[in-house]
Amino acid sequence: MELDKIKKILEKEPGEAVDELLREVKEVYGEVPYILNFMKQSPELLATKVLYDNSIIREFKRMDEKTVELISIGVSAALKCEHCLKMHIRVAQRLGIPKEEIFDAILIAGSLSNAAVLAEGTRAMDSEISNIPHDDKCDVCAIPEERERG
Repeated sequence: MELDKIKKILEKEPGEAVDELLREVKEVYGEVPYILNFMKQSPELLATKVLYDNSIIREFKRMDEKTVELISIGVSAALKCEHCLKMHIRVAQRLGIPKEEIFDAILIAGSLSNAAVLAEGTRAMDSEISNIPHDDKCDVCAIPEERERG
């Protein structure tokens, strides 16, 4: 959504602005996500969320729509947000993204989620069971251990 268009929408009465923002969202997604419908009663929150999401997801042009949707699918799957996942799968289908590519995004999310569980679990196990001191940062990610962060 263009900045000038956003300014014009925000100059309207709250109810009118909400309706127009939701029309714009529906035009992009083909539907209005549940959370945005839920937020209709709080126009200032809805407007802020839509503007923020729009600026992050839709307005920068470094990634194409397909890439954005595949990332959205992977993140939704990793976070186990069923509503977001299903909505982004529907958007991906409307964009013509094949089922196989959608599945690949889910597989990547699963692999990374699995790695995060293993990394966290084995660090906790080493720390608590083996009493292996972890005075240094992780060699791979350079993240300090909890006790070092204070």
